[in-house]
Amino acid sequence: MKKNNIRRAGFTLVEIMIVVAIIGLLAAIAIPNFVKARDTSQRNACIANLKQIETAKSNWCMEQKKSLTDTPVDSDLYGNDKYIRVAPECPGGGSYGINQVDVTPTCTLSTSDSHKLY
Repeated sequence: MKKNNIRRAGFTLVEIMIVVAIIGLLAAIAIPNFVKARDTSQRNACIANLKQIETAKSNWCMEQKKSLTDTPVDSDLYGNDKYIRVAPECPGGGSYGINQVDVTPTCTLSTSDSHKLY
């Protein structure tokens, strides 16, 4: 009498489906948190850029003996020998408005994503 000792190694379909379901559940929990963290970091970087522009405007106003109603142009603030070496860009895709010295700089995303300097 011959005994058939064949062992079949591997996973069953049910086991594979359970693993896929667990990975899907973890992804569903993690992805919104990653998106929120990215948006928060973009907003914080934008606010830091606005603060840098505000400081550059103040320094320009004092050093050039300008009034608070004067508006600097890009070439007054940005350049190798200026207050900021390279013009900052909003990481969220917006653009910056320098404005007058007594008005805080703005980002075009300030209404929707809170890219505001308070």
